[in-house]
Amino acid sequence: MTDIVDELQWRGLIALSTDEDALRKAFADGPVTFYCGFDPTAPSLHLGNLVQILTMRRIQLAGNRPLGLVGGATGLIGDPKPNSERMLNAPEVVANWVVRLREQIERFLDFEGPYAATMVNNLDWTAGLSAIDFLRDVGKYFRVNKMITKEAVARRLNSDMGISYTEFSYQILQGMDYLELYRRYGCTLQTGGSDQWGNLTAGTDLIHRVEPEAGVHAIATPLITKADGTKFGKTESGTIWLDPERTTPYAFYQFWLNADDRDVSQFLRLFSFRSHEEIEELEQLTVDRPQARAAQRALAEELTTLVHGADQCAAVVAASKALFGQGELADLDEPTLRAALSELPHALVAELGPVVDLFAEVGLSPSKSAARRTVKEGGAYVNNVKVAAEDAVPAGDELLHGRWLVLRRGKKSLAAVEVAAG
Repeated sequence: MTDIVDELQWRGLIALSTDEDALRKAFADGPVTFYCGFDPTAPSLHLGNLVQILTMRRIQLAGNRPLGLVGGATGLIGDPKPNSERMLNAPEVVANWVVRLREQIERFLDFEGPYAATMVNNLDWTAGLSAIDFLRDVGKYFRVNKMITKEAVARRLNSDMGISYTEFSYQILQGMDYLELYRRYGCTLQTGGSDQWGNLTAGTDLIHRVEPEAGVHAIATPLITKADGTKFGKTESGTIWLDPERTTPYAFYQFWLNADDRDVSQFLRLFSFRSHEEIEELEQLTVDRPQARAAQRALAEELTTLVHGADQCAAVVAASKALFGQGELADLDEPTLRAALSELPHALVAELGPVVDLFAEVGLSPSKSAARRTVKEGGAYVNNVKVAAEDAVPAGDELLHGRWLVLRRGKKSLAAVEVAAG
């Protein structure tokens, strides 16, 4: 990769930058030490954070040194939300989340070699700082008239909620982070989302005031929007998290597999590490043969492997195929099957009854008579086995892992039945 700026632009990853020509020269003269910050406001990172993590990975692969900052201090304060005050979490909760987020970020960066990554925590340089020192040494460089123009602050000031001095001060803390990393590590670039632009430039402005000769930069990735108007990284069941306990690898895989054809090109460029040629080929396949969903499958497999590992990816691919009759349901391990079935219409029953009753109860058929017609026409399946008789009743030994049946009507309509434990 000869020019990381060109690479990021091709992928649509630069929405804003402080001085692109100067940044391009800095990379050419490199290596550049850069950082991105993540606040522990939840016990896991999510897909929005993954954009930043993978951008860090790309810049590191181009021969630059990343600093992954998890905000043990800023996480105690909270970046201002557009419409409400954040709930302050207990210090011990934040400390625990710092550890968990750090572990998630570390999986994506290389900590060996000439461009080795370093993890940092801004609590290290703020915990011992007195309020007087903070105001004298840092606060004096900030101008309130400029601070109130920052987008999140301005929106809150114009709302009934207003903004507390605590959250108003957040941009000073983030600016101080950049100055501290500049002094400790020679960090000259900060990356983040475009919604963080005010905080990013607070850091560059502070460094320019304190160290006028310093050449420091900031770039922001764009806000990702979906063609159907729904929020990126959200589904009907909620946020897509990186923690497998909060979003199963199966649900993670399905998110990418179900991507709209109108979105998949953007997703490939933002998230995939495939070459330009491979991505353009997948984009063309989406135009020529959209029904094959080749781009979605490639993206789902690549990102599930990247986030959850090759073994988990293989398990969810096998589950996805088995549900539609292209593999053995009985071969799926219990956690993978449970995760897959949790994404389907579901009915909990006390005991097994006739198939037609189960089809009606779970909603695969609008009525028992409709279910009988489905059986008669050869379109009813239990655990991928065609139901031959209208009065068929599944046997107990057909239950997968002693608990579940997978019902299918036709080729694509699926549901799950779970028998309650005795």
